[in-house]
Amino acid sequence: MNNSGLLREQRRERFFFLALAGPAIVLVGVSAMAPVLWILSQSFLTLAGEATLGNYEKVLSSGLTWSALGVTLVLSLSTLVICVVLGVPLALALASAKRRAANLMLILIMLPLWTSILVRTYGWLVLLRREGLINTTLTSLGVIDQPLPLVYNFTGTLIGMVHYMLPLFVLPVYAAMRDIDGNVVRAAASLGAGFWRCVATVILPLSSSGIASGSMIVFIYTLGFFITPAVLGGGKVNPIAIRIERTLSTFQDWGSASALGVLLLLLVLIAGAMFVTIRRLAGERMQHA
Repeated sequence: MNNSGLLREQRRERFFFLALAGPAIVLVGVSAMAPVLWILSQSFLTLAGEATLGNYEKVLSSGLTWSALGVTLVLSLSTLVICVVLGVPLALALASAKRRAANLMLILIMLPLWTSILVRTYGWLVLLRREGLINTTLTSLGVIDQPLPLVYNFTGTLIGMVHYMLPLFVLPVYAAMRDIDGNVVRAAASLGAGFWRCVATVILPLSSSGIASGSMIVFIYTLGFFITPAVLGGGKVNPIAIRIERTLSTFQDWGSASALGVLLLLLVLIAGAMFVTIRRLAGERMQHA
């Protein structure tokens, strides 16, 4: 078969698989887009069903909205930074371990993902409260005189969010590090590069796409966090998701809540575009290296 025949066969196979996936694509597309379009339409309607921009004017002129957006960004960035600091060495240890040890470590890392986020959040509440295990242990050992304020504040919320997101960050970074050719690392070591220099000049650049993917997952996911701030924040940490819930439950204001939802969606899209660009640039840099 000549080249044109191969191309025709390739196009035919591509069309066949696309046709097979067509119903699923349409179903998922409609299911995903219908609620978004409904929220978008509600954000431009008054309670009487008349078209208006008043919902956006009301939301954007409120200091509570900007405060909630600030808390959301600080929480997401803080969670991302801690996940990078903890997750990169963890992924490096996984990638350099023997297969059996790596599998065991991977199961331990994945274990939190198999537990409900609500159960895990209340578990942290038991551990971090004034009479919790951590404060009781530190007090009984004489390390501290008074219980530390570990919960119902930013610290407790951040601990819970990092605990939830760390496995989701480690997985793509571990996959990227595992695919690095060991000969490249050995060649760098044979040329005199020490461990830290190999990590800085070989391993991290070659795994940059995985780090970018993990960072994108953590940052975008945490933008819409609700349960952990609601339980561990104790009403003192109010990101945009809690602001949306209170707008609905307290005021029954669907228009303002929808406008806040649209703002959150725009924030997610902007963050996603930024991370995709960073990931593409990292991939291009790796190809030129």
